[in-house]
Amino acid sequence: MVQFRIMNKTNEQFDHVIAICRDVFVKKMTDYGTAWRILRSKSMTDQIYIKAQRIRSIEEKGVSKIEEGARDEFIGIINYCSMALIQLELGPSEEELPAELTEQKYMENLLKAKHLMTEKNHDYGEAWRQMRISSYTDLILMKIKRTKQIEDNLGVTIISEGIDANYLDMINYAIFGLIKLEFE
Repeated sequence: MVQFRIMNKTNEQFDHVIAICRDVFVKKMTDYGTAWRILRSKSMTDQIYIKAQRIRSIEEKGVSKIEEGARDEFIGIINYCSMALIQLELGPSEEELPAELTEQKYMENLLKAKHLMTEKNHDYGEAWRQMRISSYTDLILMKIKRTKQIEDNLGVTIISEGIDANYLDMINYAIFGLIKLEFE
């Protein structure tokens, strides 16, 4: 019964974080449209890298000279990972994607990440709650390195998961970081 309550709490917190990220995503889409659609997958990966590296820098220096902190960068990682998954599906384009379709695809990706989190959480027993936020940052940076290697290998892997699995894992690590920042 305790495990069920903890998982329910995780689901509620996960949904809370998704709502925050969705709000930012929709507002930025209102301001900028889907200009990001022009980016190739490698460029998306580099954008995620910039955000994760900034979080690590803030963690190591203990101070930020720019107003936005780690929270904003975790939101950016989640949103860029979902956009990257859209790009993997549709490919880059100079054409705008309709807002309604974009938001639908965005949410589909976050729900895939939630489903993955639920399954892994069952097997790992909420181990992520005992981890430090800095570990999520390091894991995201590791997943970025893996993604870059797969991209350099033109998407070919021998035994490993593909690029999409890495993006989904990065979403979940960033959500764990936000849950810790928002609720602890």
